[in-house]
Amino acid sequence: MIVDRVPGDYQSASSFPSEHGSLELQEAQQTIYDFLLKIVKTWPAVEVLEEFKRLFIQHSDTTHAEILPSLYAIVFANNEQEFCNTLKRSCYILINNWEVKREHHAIQDLIGLFADPILQRHTLSPTLKRLRNWLKRFIDGEDFQTIRLFASRLNEDSKEDQWSTRYTSYLLVPQYIDRQNPIEQREAARVLSKRLKDQYKFELALYTAHSQSASAISRRLKNPTVLGEGALRLIKSIVARRGRYSYRNLAHLFLQQTKELRYRSFKKSLVNYLIFSVHQKDFVKMLKSQLLNKLDCLYTNSNDEPTDPSLILRTCNRTIDYLTTEDKTTPSTLFTMLLSQGSSLTLAIVLLKMILVSKSSHAYLEARIAELIRYYEQFPRDQCRWIINFLEVFSVTFAIYAENIEYNLIQVDENGRLDYSAKRSQRVNLDACRIFSQAIKHSELQEEARFESEEDSDFLDE
Repeated sequence: MIVDRVPGDYQSASSFPSEHGSLELQEAQQTIYDFLLKIVKTWPAVEVLEEFKRLFIQHSDTTHAEILPSLYAIVFANNEQEFCNTLKRSCYILINNWEVKREHHAIQDLIGLFADPILQRHTLSPTLKRLRNWLKRFIDGEDFQTIRLFASRLNEDSKEDQWSTRYTSYLLVPQYIDRQNPIEQREAARVLSKRLKDQYKFELALYTAHSQSASAISRRLKNPTVLGEGALRLIKSIVARRGRYSYRNLAHLFLQQTKELRYRSFKKSLVNYLIFSVHQKDFVKMLKSQLLNKLDCLYTNSNDEPTDPSLILRTCNRTIDYLTTEDKTTPSTLFTMLLSQGSSLTLAIVLLKMILVSKSSHAYLEARIAELIRYYEQFPRDQCRWIINFLEVFSVTFAIYAENIEYNLIQVDENGRLDYSAKRSQRVNLDACRIFSQAIKHSELQEEARFESEEDSDFLDE
């Protein structure tokens, strides 16, 4: 039997050597953070990993004499939560820096350190026993699962056994909007989420640009969605909404027309805006009745006051809750009812219209989407096809309306040439259209082309 010992096992915290016991908890933590930040910027990744392993996994002597005592200062404070916080932040210091340097293999290796068999080794040392128990609970906890989330998406060769890993860009959002998380964790989550979203937008634009031709490049392109050939028609149907009644223009018009409204009237107008031009009668009826009832009871003390940006933001966030998850754990009744009708695209468009009115609600919406994914990931893929379909439609919809890519729908004749006569038609033949996308280099979105002969309509008074 192997027995482990560490210095000071049988000393109380008060009898621990003075140079160790005098370390304040925060000072001890900061000493560890500063050390890791220094070496991750200057040392090879393999040496950083070895130092991390000696400190947190093996609890043996490190190259710097003050580091191990700093860890034991935390241990002898008998504060498991602070130990976990220290370990979590230390992981993200390394992850953040390796992500910037694209040393993704190092992040994989960091996760692998926590599978060291030494954690299962028997020990008579009270200190080691405490440390290993804390480590085991950390590994089994949510914090370590979020760390593993980084590795699962950075490993290009891994198979996505869990269907939810496909939507990691959303799952990362709650991490970087939570101000209680360490700044390193928030930054790492933000950077990876943005990278995954940008990669998806790029692949979608590339796919749509080349999939309509018979060239060799089109045959090698991977469809970034799981919608199959239906992805192109979906994109066309979203892009086809152009001109005066494009979703961006409607949002601008709504905000202009509601500037002077009292809050009670604003809430009613918001519902009318969301259901405007929705052709599914059952969807409209359900959405209108449910939302009106919910909003009627919302912030009633402000009913007779003018609306302001803060009130609009809070109202949009609450409406997003009604449409996704009200308790931030389980799907809302309205979400389940709407999707049960096969209305994935309609619901995605309604959520898009919310964000076009309140851009600051975008991250809030994505956090609610993440909570829905977390709820449904407990079920096997076969039972989640309808929610997966919604997530795919949602992702495509928001990628198309990203502010750095513009999609255009061009109608062509049977010879593949631009059909100028189609510009005057109020109806768009999607089968006779091709999609073109381009990056937008300036911050202001280009003005959309307008279809002629459209009559004005005031959706606020519907």
